[in-house]
Amino acid sequence: MRLKPEQMAAALQKDLAPVYFISGDESLQLGEVADAIRAAARKAGYDSRDVLVADAGFSWNELMESAGSLSIFADKKIIDLRLPTGTPGTDGAKALIDYCERVPEDTLLLITAAKLAGASLKSRWFQALDKVGCVIQVWPLEGQDLIRWLQQRMQRRGLQAEMEGIKILASRIEGNLLAAAQEIEKLYVLYGAGQLSNQQIFDVVADSSRFDVFKLMDGVLAARVGRILKILSGLRSEGIAAPVVLWAVTREARALIRIKQALAQGQNRALVFKNNQIWDKRQQLVSDALSRLTDGDLNSILVLSAKADRQIKGRQQGEPWETLLDICLMFGLKAKG
Repeated sequence: MRLKPEQMAAALQKDLAPVYFISGDESLQLGEVADAIRAAARKAGYDSRDVLVADAGFSWNELMESAGSLSIFADKKIIDLRLPTGTPGTDGAKALIDYCERVPEDTLLLITAAKLAGASLKSRWFQALDKVGCVIQVWPLEGQDLIRWLQQRMQRRGLQAEMEGIKILASRIEGNLLAAAQEIEKLYVLYGAGQLSNQQIFDVVADSSRFDVFKLMDGVLAARVGRILKILSGLRSEGIAAPVVLWAVTREARALIRIKQALAQGQNRALVFKNNQIWDKRQQLVSDALSRLTDGDLNSILVLSAKADRQIKGRQQGEPWETLLDICLMFGLKAKG
């Protein structure tokens, strides 16, 4: 059974499932959902807990051994299994399938995992977990989803704010829910429950945006100059190495060239996107960039990227971060003209 994080509170008030599988790369949501499950399990008498971490040296026999043994101090137990890579591997897949085929009584299996690859959703081990238990996938929040989450989080602390103030908070902590939770706590400590002014939020909330090269590339593809400037500045101030940014922009340019060539040969667009790992969320961004940029534009980007590479290696004079900015802006050149 698939559930969204916001559905968990109501679901946990009913009967507990024997298996819960939580995956995603948004650590605060993932951790809070897992905490809620553990709390509900303890309330239901699951007083014993085994924590297993499926890292490189892990033996999957430990899962079955844990399932087969109960503490002398408790009749019910939680097996808290962590999958840092998001996938169990061959041995782990077999172990999870076997576990689901013979779910032990008085045992709750809680699995937390990194973000799943699309292929994992069709795997036998994932389908086995989905069949006997609950699957919860957590995603980074954006746009109205982020605004709604902030409103709900503030309401839990007895805080109210105008929409403009909430948008100020959203712009400062973009993509970092842990920072958002901390800033809301700071506002509560400073002002207590009640209505917050926009100025109070502006004065208190630090700029805790989590910038990364993937968000940079979304801004580049969308030709959003202001966002490019903000994220690139954030990457530089956070100490991200210039070669990492260069890798991202050249990777994007080469992917666009490959896609253009394939489409020019008459290949199916959906298949071309799939072969180049352009998933639903980015397809419109990529389509817009393809219609905006010519082959010559993309080749010019690669030429400028070679200049940035030489600057990074000290083989040519100039500031590589300035060249990286020029490269990013070239993706949106036609949009500005």
